[in-house]
Amino acid sequence: VQLQASGGGLVQTGGSLRLSCAASGRAVTQHTIGWFRQAPGREREFVAAVSRSGLTPGYANSVKGRFTISRDNSNNTVNTVYLQMNILKPEDTALYHCAASLAQLPTLLVRDYSVWGQGTLVTVSS
Repeated sequence: VQLQASGGGLVQTGGSLRLSCAASGRAVTQHTIGWFRQAPGREREFVAAVSRSGLTPGYANSVKGRFTISRDNSNNTVNTVYLQMNILKPEDTALYHCAASLAQLPTLLVRDYSVWGQGTLVTVSS
């Protein structure tokens, strides 16, 4: 599985952004896809994840009600996972990575993810 994240940028507090993760490869439909973020000087933290089917999402408490994860499985070899981010705050500023896990359901543990894409930078100005 290969992952390509995009969609980051600069936005004002209260604004919105949509990140995309293009997950490709024969086994892509067997993977849960998650989003993690890492701010300077801080550890990588879980943001959201969606199951293989796209029917079961999971969120960090810090983004519940503001972020929505979704998955387009219409192509068997390329699945796209979206992270719609609304009501953005300065503390959401970070490098956002998507990652793939063989877990059946969304998992927040970094160690459960075996494939990582490059990050896309989100900057929220106050």
